[in-house]
Amino acid sequence: MPIMTAFSTITRRALPPAAIALVAVLGGCDLKVTNPGPLLDENLNSASAVPALVNGMGGDLSLAIGNYLTRGSLAALELRHSGNFAAERKFAAGDVAPEDVNGDWARMHTARYVAEAGLERMKTVLGTGFETNANTPRAYLYAGFANRFLGENVCNAVFDGGPALPSSTHFVRAESLFTRALTIARALNNTALANAALAGRAQVYANQGKWTDAAADAALVPVAFRHNAIFSINTTRENMDLANQTITRREVTVWNTVWVADRDPRALYDTVKTGTTITKGQDGATNFFRQRKYLTLGDPVALAKGTEMLLIRAEAALRASDLTNAMLFINQGRAAVSLTPLTANTIGDAYVHLMRERGAVLWLEGRRLFDLRRWLAEGRNTTLQGRSTCVPISLEERGANPNVSGAP
Repeated sequence: MPIMTAFSTITRRALPPAAIALVAVLGGCDLKVTNPGPLLDENLNSASAVPALVNGMGGDLSLAIGNYLTRGSLAALELRHSGNFAAERKFAAGDVAPEDVNGDWARMHTARYVAEAGLERMKTVLGTGFETNANTPRAYLYAGFANRFLGENVCNAVFDGGPALPSSTHFVRAESLFTRALTIARALNNTALANAALAGRAQVYANQGKWTDAAADAALVPVAFRHNAIFSINTTRENMDLANQTITRREVTVWNTVWVADRDPRALYDTVKTGTTITKGQDGATNFFRQRKYLTLGDPVALAKGTEMLLIRAEAALRASDLTNAMLFINQGRAAVSLTPLTANTIGDAYVHLMRERGAVLWLEGRRLFDLRRWLAEGRNTTLQGRSTCVPISLEERGANPNVSGAP
């Protein structure tokens, strides 16, 4: 007769005599192992489950960002393709189609939905304690950054089976979420979360063209401040995929980008060689220059930081024709990484500096595509001329949602 366990079936004839004797001794014991299975939904309706619920929001946001960075960086020409993946090749070519983005679309919207629905659950579970719970501003931040990330990268906003809307709808949503995070974080005297809310709100104010409001929030964030999406080496799901594609593999390269000649400390890379020969990418043909911003699979990715806030203030100044303060803010950011100051005689010259500085400060953080997209619309930068400028509604969404089946 076989002995059944939770993990395997062991036949008696396969056991040595000593093991058979042990089985006989333990025969009267209950050796059953019960797999608890997935956590039931109702088990989350408890105040004790709230920290885990909010941690899950952060995990889903990191998963969405970490898995998109490679393709987003290729679409924005921050990196070049040097591998064998078909979707990455199309992103690099600037020809992104609905069938190329099923995974990215799903992960981005999962992060948004989980955070927003989680907040509604927290309101019900915590009741009058919702506003004073330490996890509440964190949840609002995750929902805000998920919407900001979507707004900057998708072509259209689609909410829970609804119609295609302007992508800027995500910024409106994020503004409200960041405001709530700020109010509660300040009431709880949590300076770090308050700064993250200010920085996030400054980002989406700027993305909506509310430059005075954006500069006001940005001015309150310390230059050294940084708020991250967290990754880990614990499991594959928690890994930062861009690091995987450039450490474990050679799928993308810094070669043939603007950063090769610049040698900017904010856009670090190295050349990988065998002897004196430059190593080729996974495709066997393209020179592999390895990004060095992310050195491990668990390195964090910035969601907001003080050096970006300086550039928001600089752009706000330029849009108000204030060349002096624009260059002051740009150079404060450069001084933070020990770079020499820049000079500009005209607003146009200053914009050239600004666009490059944002490229360096936000390199490989999933932000460049939107910058190039908005500057293209304003006629300030033609880098994306003739290329895809955003992530279209996915093929799977079009198939499941009749309200977007005919969307462009």
